[in-house]
Amino acid sequence: MNLRDLEYLAAVAHHRHFGRAAEACFVSQPTLSTQIRKLEQELGVELVERSPRQITLTGAGTQIVERARIILSETANIREIARQFSDPETGTLRIGLFPTLAPYLLPHVVPSVRARFPDLELLLIEEKTEDLLERLRRGDLDVCVLALPIDDDHLHQEYLFSEDFVLAVPASHPLAATPEPAPLSVIADESLLLLEDGHCLRDQALEVCRLTGAAERNGFRATSLETLRQMVIAGVGVTLLPRLAVTTPVAQPPEIRLLRFADPVPRRHIGMFWRKTSGFRDFLPQLAEMFRRLPEGLVDTTPPA
Repeated sequence: MNLRDLEYLAAVAHHRHFGRAAEACFVSQPTLSTQIRKLEQELGVELVERSPRQITLTGAGTQIVERARIILSETANIREIARQFSDPETGTLRIGLFPTLAPYLLPHVVPSVRARFPDLELLLIEEKTEDLLERLRRGDLDVCVLALPIDDDHLHQEYLFSEDFVLAVPASHPLAATPEPAPLSVIADESLLLLEDGHCLRDQALEVCRLTGAAERNGFRATSLETLRQMVIAGVGVTLLPRLAVTTPVAQPPEIRLLRFADPVPRRHIGMFWRKTSGFRDFLPQLAEMFRRLPEGLVDTTPPA
């Protein structure tokens, strides 16, 4: 038994497909299948139930995969520690961000990070929050930028900033004539366009709906923030957009009117997370500080009470 065998097994458990697991491990499917068979023979127990349509872990396989992931994560930590002591500002840093933040935050941050750490390679991964957290916990990512709150005793949390929501309405909508700042009550009788399940922005918007008495528009859920924007342009309805998504370099078409809210302004809180055991733990606070250095007035870097 070796680390590569455990990586193959963990990949099969994650993808539930030998072909996709082999592709993720950069080996051929026969090679991966053969090594899994050898591991089963060495351990004297079947780990995977094989059928033409489905791959299922046995009871033993499930328990062994859990421990294999711990071993692989600690192995990654060993490599990180070595890299950290060698030179914390070089190498590769894998950063995960969720889709309603990444395209709007990164243009403000990446150029300054590249200038400050020219030898640091940034691998930027965009996925939904739950997928990012899973990858961070098992060591596939080094750091994640996520919406608060997140409760995990194994992760270090570094507050970054709070970002206001604005109301996006078609220019022809009656609300477009509302004086700013608008009270939250203006959306009390509205049906808001929202994202599909799995997006943290959906949960945040639903909380605003709960506070104001607004509702979700039935029969439609967008797959992305840009789809929501286009639906507003098309005059279908109104929605909430985060401030970063409506600020330069993002261009706002004339078909949309953006309304700022009066206090208490609905907002989302953003933080940076990494494993407490990470070999980058002494370097990442520097990165977090750079993620806070956004254009003045765009976000609030004062930690919420």
